[in-house]
Amino acid sequence: MANQKEQVEGRSETRKNIMRRLMQVTMSIILIALFLFVSAGRIDWIYAWIYIALSVLVILINASLFTPELISERGRKKENVEKWDKIISGLIILPLLAIYLVSGLDIRFGWSPELALWIHIIGLIFFLLGNALVSWAMMSNVYFSTAVRIQYDRGHTVCHEGPYRYVRHPGYLGIIIFYLFTPLILGSVWALIPASLTVILFIVRTIFEDRTLKSKLEGYHDYVGKVKYRLIPGVW
Repeated sequence: MANQKEQVEGRSETRKNIMRRLMQVTMSIILIALFLFVSAGRIDWIYAWIYIALSVLVILINASLFTPELISERGRKKENVEKWDKIISGLIILPLLAIYLVSGLDIRFGWSPELALWIHIIGLIFFLLGNALVSWAMMSNVYFSTAVRIQYDRGHTVCHEGPYRYVRHPGYLGIIIFYLFTPLILGSVWALIPASLTVILFIVRTIFEDRTLKSKLEGYHDYVGKVKYRLIPGVW
């Protein structure tokens, strides 16, 4: 009976976490839309609508591919999160939102020259490639989380599968790619400034996370010996 009760409680907790994650991603899309359209002062902005539509499409595809356990982890109220990660994650939000704010202001005031169609298309391609890499990393690593923490409660182990065979932090590489190319989709050269700051902060987060895993996650040192690069094979 006790075991059955624990299973029921576990399923209930998983459902709550999934619903929490659904609310989180829904609010993030709404927030992005508000930043874009309010700062632009208009809603007839085709590239903003394309960006939002693609973002929603990525979320729907991921929801169909990811396991309930993985989605639940991303919606879970996190424990034992590294203190440095709370600081860096808080800092990342500022330039990240600034990407959309600056893009909208750029459209309103015409700071950037009108970009050629092929530049927007390149932005779209790399946005999708970056998201695909993040999704691949998440499907390969059941411990993929929104916060840096050793998941003792879930028997945290090192992932060697999928893109983790080539770089140690493929999820961050994917995130860096799609945020760096977001300004090109939206048609704002000036938004590359906050996008670059976002990239720098994710690189810093990569450094700190790598150090944390080396010191706290069993087997990670051996993994580092086999997969030598953090983000870019042959470079770093």
